[in-house]
Amino acid sequence: MDEPGRYHLILTAGGRPVQHGWWGSEAVARRKFTRWVGEHGAIPGARVTLVDEETGTVLTTWPEEP
Repeated sequence: MDEPGRYHLILTAGGRPVQHGWWGSEAVARRKFTRWVGEHGAIPGARVTLVDEETGTVLTTWPEEP
């Protein structure tokens, strides 16, 4: 089985994980991030987070932190 990609996308709702995805390309992961916000942004309490698993850095979140 292949290892998951470096870029981890997480959709949570109400603080619980709903969907995960991993990609090897940051550009692809960022396009997926935008798509997930559009597709799932209306879910109450939805949050989408993109993490670089290699560095542990949160690259972006939606909605943005205050």
